Amino acid sequence: MVVVHENNALHRVVIIGGGFGGLYTAKTLAKANVNVTLIDKRNFHLFQPLLYQVATGTLSPADISSPLRAVFRKSKNTKVLLGEVNDIDPEAKEVILRDRIIPYDTLIVATGANHSYYGHDNWRPLAPGLKIVEDAIEIRRRIFSAFEAAEKETDPELRRAWLTFVIVGAGPTGVELAGAISELAYKTLNDDFRNIDTSETKILLLQGGDRVLPHMAPQLSKVAKESLQKLGVDTQTNTRVTNIENDIVTFKQDDKIQEIAAKTILWAAGVKGSAMGQVLANRTGVECDRSGRVIVEPDLTIKGYKNIFVIGDLGNFSHQDGKPLPGVAPVAKQEGEYVAKLIKKRLKGQTLPQFRYNDVGSLAMIGKNLAVVDLSFIKLQGFLAWIFWLVVHIYFLIEFDTKLLVVFQWAWNYLTRSRRSRLITGREAFEETKTVTNDVPSTTKKVQETYKVGV
Repeated sequence: MVVVHENNALHRVVIIGGGFGGLYTAKTLAKANVNVTLIDKRNFHLFQPLLYQVATGTLSPADISSPLRAVFRKSKNTKVLLGEVNDIDPEAKEVILRDRIIPYDTLIVATGANHSYYGHDNWRPLAPGLKIVEDAIEIRRRIFSAFEAAEKETDPELRRAWLTFVIVGAGPTGVELAGAISELAYKTLNDDFRNIDTSETKILLLQGGDRVLPHMAPQLSKVAKESLQKLGVDTQTNTRVTNIENDIVTFKQDDKIQEIAAKTILWAAGVKGSAMGQVLANRTGVECDRSGRVIVEPDLTIKGYKNIFVIGDLGNFSHQDGKPLPGVAPVAKQEGEYVAKLIKKRLKGQTLPQFRYNDVGSLAMIGKNLAVVDLSFIKLQGFLAWIFWLVVHIYFLIEFDTKLLVVFQWAWNYLTRSRRSRLITGREAFEETKTVTNDVPSTTKKVQETYKVGV
């Protein structure tokens, strides 16, 4: 195994993860007198807030991705490595990859989070989540394949199942997915098929809590729910999914158990820390919460190791108001910038006050001309909120040419209602005929109505 040695005259900063946290740490250190090594198993930074638009055919993956080497081509102190970290040795201060060992003086772990299925990992292939590009492409395949399958289906009951979409979780991702699928079904695709009426599509959004967008002000949650209902999305709160099997979603609402036949089930509920959280726990003894997120100190280090920082979705920072910060891009961005500034201060023998998140607010797109924005100083809804949502997302895209591409795609979609990235790709696409016409689960045939209420 190769041991990589850097110029020992310079402080060695190793960053694991090229998401928002890792990216903004490296960017803030770009002109510092340190050696920076950024390690990621992907060669690009993904703008996750727009991933749902890839999943619903508005944008392509390249529109929301920036090659890491291109981002840092002018940062002479920054080296990008394509690889996956398997382990760390905090005593030797080494990061261990499959084929090499990277020494560090300061380590930043920003590997994000994965979806949590609350102990039902067997649901994962049946209800994919939306965290990476491959997730978006798979969801896009399932959505558009469902309409194609419904077009060929002669059994009315099975056709209804193909035209039924269930989304579990009504946070920003679930709400934005539901709104985008609604626009697809009721506007974009309504003239594209001959044997089906896409306006008969049923979209069910299930939320375990008592309101959608729970991190927003209650009045905006109410507006969002009412807007979704107007778009044709059946939004159910205080609803818990109890089983997913054979194209049947079983859920409990109050004291009633209900079932719905749906060929397309999407997961937007719950997160858990990446595997690096457990690696850190094993190697350093740091405590993790129930979701596998690492408990961090007020300066974002871990207990007992002042040279190891955990930021972004993997870190549980509860020192501001007693509650963990949400797993959103602004949190990771601010944490990355803070850590970079603290490193520069430490090299001068100085320090910084503890990290404090400046919560500028939250926002969610619901549909065309319709969004909700919850800022500390103002709350917006409707068209103005939609414009604000567009401007904010363009601003946070990394590269200038990416900003131009996304603006053009949005303008074209707005004027024509056309989604140019409606591609059905993947190996499964070639086996679609077999999956559409054969081996239909008997459970689906037993469902006589869209909803079946039991005890």
